[in-house]
Amino acid sequence: MANWLTGIVQEKIQWNTRLFSLQISVDFVTFKPGQFARVALDIDGERVARPYSLVNTPDEPYLEIYFNIVPEGPLSPKLANLKKGDEIFVADRMNGFLIVDEVPECKHLWMLATGTGLGPFLAILKSESSWQRFEKMVLGYSVRDASELSYQPLVQQLQEQHPEQFVFVPFVTREKVVGSINKRIPNALESGEFESLVGFTINPDDSHIMMCGNSAMLSSVSEILVKRGLRKHLRREPGHFTTEKYH
Repeated sequence: MANWLTGIVQEKIQWNTRLFSLQISVDFVTFKPGQFARVALDIDGERVARPYSLVNTPDEPYLEIYFNIVPEGPLSPKLANLKKGDEIFVADRMNGFLIVDEVPECKHLWMLATGTGLGPFLAILKSESSWQRFEKMVLGYSVRDASELSYQPLVQQLQEQHPEQFVFVPFVTREKVVGSINKRIPNALESGEFESLVGFTINPDDSHIMMCGNSAMLSSVSEILVKRGLRKHLRREPGHFTTEKYH
């Protein structure tokens, strides 16, 4: 049974008609960048909760979640309707293994996200310890159209702060956008276009790949990586790629 902390919405950001971020003021317990929190509202006499990855680092004075409206879902439409000052509940324990502490030693960290799977990678990228550990960090972010390319000011700031270490590659699948790849991540991996743009390749010797997003991307990319001689990372058997599924 979760112990619930009472939080207050500090800020709401609407990226487009279906994508939102909430910044929540709450006395939260510590966590590691990349982990997720359970967030809840009381709806029709029942506390309805769902897991959401945290965009913020532990050093920031609020929790931030990034989510999309699921029209038939019981919680996300209500979250999108919250206003500054509204009450929200957060479980007092954070979870998840999509964290750099779980990544074996490597030079290059590749982070592949679809949709709101971007959230945990932003927290990792905002953490100074990540930049001290890896020689290169690559963020591949796949969305349907340009309106879904959220958090671009932050991404640009990271590029300016770490021009030699950070490579950002946007994928926009349903329209052509200058500077982006007009393919899904698995297709761009198979064609070689992704790695050609980055300037180096994914390989078992120096790479670890973290993936967060829809099932199709995770399974397709995993198959491609296995064919290249990489294996899924397990605590009992260190490997080359780590996944977290978003629906």
